[in-house]
Amino acid sequence: MSTSTISLRLSARNNPLAAIGVVLVSIFTIFAIFAPLIAPQDPAQIDLPHRLAGPSMLHWCGTDELGRDISSRLIYGARISMLVGTCVVAASLFLGLIIGSIAGYYGGGMDRFVNIVVMNAFLSFPGILLAIAFVAFRGPGIFNLVLALSLGGWVGYARLVRAQVLATRDREYVQAARALGASDGRVIVRHILPNIIQPIIVQAAIGMAGAILAEATMSFLGLGVPPPTASWGSMLNDGRSHLFDAPHLVLFPAAAVMLAVLAFNFIGDALRDYLDPRSRIEVGL
Repeated sequence: MSTSTISLRLSARNNPLAAIGVVLVSIFTIFAIFAPLIAPQDPAQIDLPHRLAGPSMLHWCGTDELGRDISSRLIYGARISMLVGTCVVAASLFLGLIIGSIAGYYGGGMDRFVNIVVMNAFLSFPGILLAIAFVAFRGPGIFNLVLALSLGGWVGYARLVRAQVLATRDREYVQAARALGASDGRVIVRHILPNIIQPIIVQAAIGMAGAILAEATMSFLGLGVPPPTASWGSMLNDGRSHLFDAPHLVLFPAAAVMLAVLAFNFIGDALRDYLDPRSRIEVGL
């Protein structure tokens, strides 16, 4: 048995929440990729005679106010949440890596301008308000939603990257690379970023939870993907008027959002502990 396999088993044994998070994320990923094959029915099929029906063998999670199968819409909603979350984190991380690396590596006036002026300007407004204003101006849709959520999401990654680059740029191996004539871009990409990637990975995993929750919030407000596309947030919005006579319309989408957010938070906490050498020594890894 390989060392990596033993480490994974020990990690799962010492951190069962991480194992639960991996299982949940795997399930949501499978739903997102194979939704047309897994969904028992067409998520947009209207069946008014069976509207607001409770969970049954035919409709595992019941039906909504138009008779659409909630379980199928939950499966297709995982596709929207995972797609938007992944794109938002990727775009925010890309911008954060570029801006944070430049500010941290060059320092001086460049660092003061980026850190004090640009970042603080974005942080002065709540990210969700920026996203709401952007989507209200541009209109709903997946592309506009990703841009809106990335508009304020890059700042956290940029500040983290800047702090890590500031602590790394004067290390011996960086100075040696400069002495050998390596360009600034090569020093950043080949020597600095690989050595600061651990906290960035943790931040990205936790950022996925925030992106999924933000997408559900925007869809709940009617600023996400347009209907009849299934989305957990829009399902919550549609079901709130039937909270007392058909609570399953709210309970199942809310549970899906909760489980997805918890799963990525569990994984982020586990990665933080696993990538910290002191924590690994404490658990015998």
